[in-house]
Amino acid sequence: VQLQAFGGGLVQAGGSLRLSCAASGRTVSSYRMGWFRQAPGKEREFVAHISWNGGRTYYADSVKGRFTISRDNNKNTVYLQMNSLKPEDTAVYYCAADETWSGNYNYWGQGTQVTVSS
Repeated sequence: VQLQAFGGGLVQAGGSLRLSCAASGRTVSSYRMGWFRQAPGKEREFVAHISWNGGRTYYADSVKGRFTISRDNNKNTVYLQMNSLKPEDTAVYYCAADETWSGNYNYWGQGTQVTVSS
C-alpha cells in the first residue's frame, strides 16, 4: 500500500484546509485509517482515526470540534477537514493505514506541511 498525502499549505489562524490521503497498490477499504502530525522539535502525535466504513471516528482532544476525518472507499481516499486552525496546528501531517485495527499502523504516507500563521 502506498499513501500519498496532499493539500497542506500556508493559512492564517482561523482559516481552513482540507488534507487528502490517496491510497494505491491495494484497496484500504477494510483498514482503519489515521492522521498524525509532527511539529518541529516534537514527537509525532495522533490526530484522528476512522473505522473501515467510516462509522466510528476518534480525535485527539486538541483537535476535537475543529477537525473532521472522513473517507471515500470508492476513491480509496481519506480526508481531514481542518477548521479554526491555530498556530499550534503547524506540523507535517501524515496519513497512515492500520490493517489489523490494532493501533499499529503499518503503512505511512510521506507527509504534507501545514503552516498556520498568527
